[in-house]
Amino acid sequence: MKNSKAIFIKQIKDTFKNKTVLIQFIMFPILTILMEKAVNVEELPEHFFVNMFAAMYIGMAPLTAMSAVISEEKEKNTLRALLLSNVKPMEYLLGIGAYVWSACMIGACVFAVVGEYRGKDLISFLVIMAVGILASSLIGAAIGTWSSSQMAATSLSVPAMIVFSFLPMISQFNESVKNVAKYVYSQQISLLISDLTNVGTRISIESLTIILLNTAVAFLCFILAYRKCGLA
Repeated sequence: MKNSKAIFIKQIKDTFKNKTVLIQFIMFPILTILMEKAVNVEELPEHFFVNMFAAMYIGMAPLTAMSAVISEEKEKNTLRALLLSNVKPMEYLLGIGAYVWSACMIGACVFAVVGEYRGKDLISFLVIMAVGILASSLIGAAIGTWSSSQMAATSLSVPAMIVFSFLPMISQFNESVKNVAKYVYSQQISLLISDLTNVGTRISIESLTIILLNTAVAFLCFILAYRKCGLA
């Protein structure tokens, strides 16, 4: 835990130097604040932009940040130096994962404040966001571990990010896409956060199964990437 904590603190300091990672954490929260305050259309559901951007945030920020951090440190041999300094791979991944998850949860709190969630709705929203961020972080970890450079990671993370972040938005306007998107964790999470008041009755065996299965597949992909490529 001492090494993981050191990695966690190191990444917090590096965040302000790495604008590519920093912008992933702040872009959608800032967009949400601007759109909620600037756009006022009567036909739109209440806090429409909070729900839409929160789902997109889950599919983009953790995935791209995790893959970018791991691939960058592999490319610059920083990771090799850490491993040679008695930092175990799982300690490193725990530190990085905790950093990305915590940073994204700060963004989730911004969404919650803008959405004016209180009490049970607030707890439900944060728990749902936490699960989605974990799933996306595992996908990002798999991509970062598989890639030997940032360019290689970007070529894999961008298509994945587009699928997981934009499917929930597109599915609101296209029934055919909606039928496919329902098998993706980000879509299920989008449906849950869009109706927090009734989330207790809305969570079905199908929703839980899809989210858990997506998370398990992401974890399996990470294990396969780790066994094949390692972190060195």
